[in-house]
Amino acid sequence: MRYRVTCLTPLLVGDGRKLAPIDYMVWKDQVNVLDQRRIFRLLAKGPRLEGYLVQLKKAEKLDFASWGGFAQNYADRRIPFESPAYSTYWNRASGESLHIPTFAAGPSGPYLPGAAIKGALRTGMLAANWRSNMLREVAARLEGERPPRRPAESLEEQALGPAGADRMRLVSTSDSAAVSNAQFKIYLLRVSTLQARGAGSYALGWKLSPRGAVDGAKPEESTPVFAEMAMPGVSFEGDWREHNFFLQPDVRRMVRWQESFSRARIFDAANDYAAKLLALHKQYAAWAGLSLLGVQIEALEQKLAEARQAGSCLLSLGWGSGLLGKSAWLDTADPEYRQVLGHLSLYSRALSSTLPFPKTRKVVFLNNKPATLPGWVLLEIL
Repeated sequence: MRYRVTCLTPLLVGDGRKLAPIDYMVWKDQVNVLDQRRIFRLLAKGPRLEGYLVQLKKAEKLDFASWGGFAQNYADRRIPFESPAYSTYWNRASGESLHIPTFAAGPSGPYLPGAAIKGALRTGMLAANWRSNMLREVAARLEGERPPRRPAESLEEQALGPAGADRMRLVSTSDSAAVSNAQFKIYLLRVSTLQARGAGSYALGWKLSPRGAVDGAKPEESTPVFAEMAMPGVSFEGDWREHNFFLQPDVRRMVRWQESFSRARIFDAANDYAAKLLALHKQYAAWAGLSLLGVQIEALEQKLAEARQAGSCLLSLGWGSGLLGKSAWLDTADPEYRQVLGHLSLYSRALSSTLPFPKTRKVVFLNNKPATLPGWVLLEIL
């Protein structure tokens, strides 16, 4: 069998690599990724190599006046911005926002790792089998003098089964076939935040780096984030296998799987999880007054209803989905959940505020307007 993953919103599943601002130049509203080896061979023939190396070592970005010809003649790839307006934001930006995370790619081109699909399905199954008393156990383990490094590992086994009987062993996914580089663009994202405006009332803000926020009506003054993402409508296809050995009656009894367990159960769990996640995002969009984002989330909810009818599922994949997109427990107001996260310094300050948790989202801008959330896809079995 084969699977097909279709991007419903811009998608980035990376391998940890980023384009540093000395690896590319922006010219004609596109990112021109430089062929540095070819440039070194060229400059080694004359006196300019030392000056180029000095700038690579010291400069935040390459000086276009001196080296702009490389963007025209020595580019491996040319990745257009989603909107021409982003060139201006890029020229004004500095620091980490100039490092562009890129899509996973191999010798044949960009591809979707199968592990990303399997991981999203596993999160949905874990959410479906997680019980509140399990969260209580995690909180209790963290109260000891020497809390375990992975306090929830054994509870995950309770929810899905130990290694030999893990329910996710029923299915396996390969990496997708490579797709064309022409199906990617550089998208602009900004981090939205909520600001308190009285009891139960919130106002939109846009994050500055490293701290602070600007008024929600002035997103252009916030810190931009640029990323190479697959465009909505792009499809990835790969091999899908179902190991029906586990569905034999004797084997089912041995591994203690329910009679009703099948691929449909995994997809139902993924869709239930997606519905809860979209509901949280929809509430956030209402709090922040992001009307266009709310419309886009309603469109995803409609896609979810269609997927249920067709035996498919919606998944939240990859970079930019935030804590909620990676967490099997979505009730962030639960006291025991907050107690668990309170042991992590990364979240303790946010939890101590009166604002909803988490109060931020990475929002993808389309045509220079805050429009959608990254990473939503449709998974179909062909």
